[in-house]
Amino acid sequence: MPAADGDAALRVSGLRRRFHHPGGAVEVLRGLELSVHAGELVAVSGRSGSGKSSLLALLCGFDHPDAGTVLFDGRPVAGEPPWHLCAVLPQALGLAGELTVAENVALPLRLRRDQLAPAEVDERVATLLTDLGVAGLASRYPQEVSFGQQQRVALARAAAGRPRVLLADEPTAHLDAGTVPAVLALLRRCADEGAAVVVATHDPRVHAIADRALRLADGVLTAA
Repeated sequence: MPAADGDAALRVSGLRRRFHHPGGAVEVLRGLELSVHAGELVAVSGRSGSGKSSLLALLCGFDHPDAGTVLFDGRPVAGEPPWHLCAVLPQALGLAGELTVAENVALPLRLRRDQLAPAEVDERVATLLTDLGVAGLASRYPQEVSFGQQQRVALARAAAGRPRVLLADEPTAHLDAGTVPAVLALLRRCADEGAAVVVATHDPRVHAIADRALRLADGVLTAA
């Protein structure tokens, strides 16, 4: 039986977001509701421009809603994003060009309040890079590898801290068919290990491993 909504790792209530353009305002989210529990992977689909990326930006605190609330473990997101609870794989990736691939993945672990032992950090980074097929790139810099490889590195970085909530924006969009299974396996494993995982995606292969598939249209979420 699923847990009650009040026990959700991530809960969204009445979320609204409007963007103003020269031709007028566009409301992309209209009182959106969503609850995701620990151990659950939710895939969110929708046409381009439907608001999937906007939703993820609101969930992690990159953006702020015009109305509504975002709660992590029952606590509202306010001010700085709750990086001790949440990790995100954005479409822009945001890898640090001055750090190697391995250093990028290790960064959230080095910045933790409860810092891990260096050997444990190195082991976790090596395992993630191996799982995602990019271990041979550990000493390279992001600009020296392909965009698809960067995307897998950014996913490793997001998963490294074993966050309570993991958000991923189109994590398979730039991958060849041979590398997709490793990404799907990691996303599924993060959920199985207790994370609440939300994936914005057009990819039916993500829906196949999800516990729930939702569709964003006209500013609200419905079953896909």
